[in-house]
Amino acid sequence: MNSTATILPHYTYDDWIHWEGKWELIKGIPHAMSPAPVPKHQQISSNLSIAFGVPLRACNKCSAYQPINYLITNDTILQPDFLIVCGEITKKYLDFPPALVVEILSPATALKDRHTKYDIYESQGIKYYIIIMPDKEEAEIFELMDGKYHLKESGKNFVHEFFFPECNTRVDFKEIW
Repeated sequence: MNSTATILPHYTYDDWIHWEGKWELIKGIPHAMSPAPVPKHQQISSNLSIAFGVPLRACNKCSAYQPINYLITNDTILQPDFLIVCGEITKKYLDFPPALVVEILSPATALKDRHTKYDIYESQGIKYYIIIMPDKEEAEIFELMDGKYHLKESGKNFVHEFFFPECNTRVDFKEIW
């Protein structure tokens, strides 16, 4: 047998739920999550929770979440750093697209967050995708228009308004650093 093909296992949600540690599953391929986030990452994540969460308390339809499991298909499960979900989560995981996703880059995740997850979030119809670069203290806000993401704003000190079903919120990005 003279073959150079590599055979990789293909995992599903039923496999994934039994694993120890933090894993994402993308098209059946497991991806180990980075070790515990560094303090800067956690600070930004907490500040995002305040910046989005406080105004959204007045909204009965949308809520802010720290990482939760987002089951996209039986073989793709992601854990975004931060999400806005409009609608009720009735399972142990989110099984419908959130309204907004944030990924806070690290050297270990930047390529996956900028390409693989970008494509997945876009294909799922997630209205807003925010990429945070903690080292530069900069954010990029992408908005889905006609099925494609468009860069709407980038930088470190700006205010952006987000529109969700039945509510909206203005976020001052200089406050998240």
